[in-house]
Amino acid sequence: MDSIFFTAYNNCDLVTQGNIYSDSIEFYHDKGGLNTSKKEILESTHKNICGQVTRQLVKGSMEVYPIKDYGAVEMGFHTFHKISGPEAGDTSAPDRFIVIWKKQSNGWKITRVISLH
Repeated sequence: MDSIFFTAYNNCDLVTQGNIYSDSIEFYHDKGGLNTSKKEILESTHKNICGQVTRQLVKGSMEVYPIKDYGAVEMGFHTFHKISGPEAGDTSAPDRFIVIWKKQSNGWKITRVISLH
């Protein structure tokens, strides 16, 4: 699911991202604070990410653990690559992320994200 979500992220496929985010999303960003609006998260992605940045998982860093009767927690590190603007070609230092996935009858949904830079 990480691969599906971030392929959509890297290709500005907001429909797929929106289908994967839960309607009750909680997105905790160490710099931006808490956002609980799926609409605002997608708008921010469109404004600040699309055509500007891509994400790459740090190979070998992902850990996934089941959560009984709920879903799973995913943790790892990723980097972001600037693809436009004056910093094009720059890559961020590895950043930690934590994603809580809920298994539902209609597939896996992201319910919580913790993004640390």
